Amino acid sequence: MKILIMILLMFSISFAKVYYAKVEPYEVREISSNVSGEVIYANENLVGTTLSKEPYIRIYSDVDSKELKYIKDKLEYMREIISANEGVLDNLEKSLNKKRENYKKVESLKFKSSVEKDREFYDLISSENLYLNTQKEINNLKIQITDMKLREVQLQKILEDKNLTAEGFVLYDMLVKPGQVVGVATPLAKVADVSKAKLIIFLDEPDVLNAEKKTVYIDGEKTSYKVSRLLNIADSTNISKYMAQIILKSPKIFSRLVKVELKND
Repeated sequence: MKILIMILLMFSISFAKVYYAKVEPYEVREISSNVSGEVIYANENLVGTTLSKEPYIRIYSDVDSKELKYIKDKLEYMREIISANEGVLDNLEKSLNKKRENYKKVESLKFKSSVEKDREFYDLISSENLYLNTQKEINNLKIQITDMKLREVQLQKILEDKNLTAEGFVLYDMLVKPGQVVGVATPLAKVADVSKAKLIIFLDEPDVLNAEKKTVYIDGEKTSYKVSRLLNIADSTNISKYMAQIILKSPKIFSRLVKVELKND
């Protein structure tokens, strides 16, 4: 009886449950637009090719490019104005310090009339106001520069979003054509990361236990691959099945169906 149980156990181990899965790219991304505008370049001939650092989709951006240039010019001019005003402020501070010293001397002189003393006082106050106004102007310019620098960053992001690149990815599908006007969230393309591949299988409950430690057989051949991700919560679509993922080296051909077995070697 014991021998029979051992034979049945060995039989069950030897003949693991067979699953089938499609060899898929490691990741497929659907790219949606972050901006609005007219598509001026979308080459469908690039579908199926590995993309370079050059844009594979361009959305009209001439106005944004010009605005960015003008903002950079304006920032440079404003920095020059601030630099000049800081020089003026330095001179005003020296003059103001001198007038404060003079006023202290005049104020204590008994032979100076109150009119003369008032004149010195008003001159001092006028100089102080000029100093404060110049300082205020510098601070206002710095605030404007901060606002423009933020706009500069926004325009750089807009230009990046209007010139889409995905270096190293394969263009899986082109979803727009030249001349088409797109809005925010409009699907533009699908790109695939084919540097690796993955298999998604849905395990029966008995196979979930220690699945990550089991040896993976693909099309009957033993491999060094392991289950890299395992959900111990049943799938909402495949009821009573548990999703497992296996990462593979990038194959020559994707999308072929393979047989997968998990065994306790």
